[in-house]
Amino acid sequence: MAGHQTTREEPTVNKAELVSAISKRADVPATTVDSVIAALGEEFVEALTRGDKIALPGLLTLERGSRSARTGRNPQTGESIEIAASNTAKLTAGSNLKKAAAAVPVK
Repeated sequence: MAGHQTTREEPTVNKAELVSAISKRADVPATTVDSVIAALGEEFVEALTRGDKIALPGLLTLERGSRSARTGRNPQTGESIEIAASNTAKLTAGSNLKKAAAAVPVK
């Protein structure tokens, strides 16, 4: 994508690290945090299935989006192909996440 670069050097926080950090910050057992994260994931899936929008102000908004059927092009052959309509998960960063990202110096 033009103008969009992703580096592989950026650290990734895995689930175990996230559970540990939240456990310490909230002063609750890691097993409780793990259960809450699992339940949150299940609720996100169920909400998208129902067509519900989840809004956590300042953090994120999650909703089901849709893509219309369209004509695409096979990049190897240049042949036109029909792409079926589909649903997608749309996650939008909230104001606090946007501010945090903007505050990081550009490399």
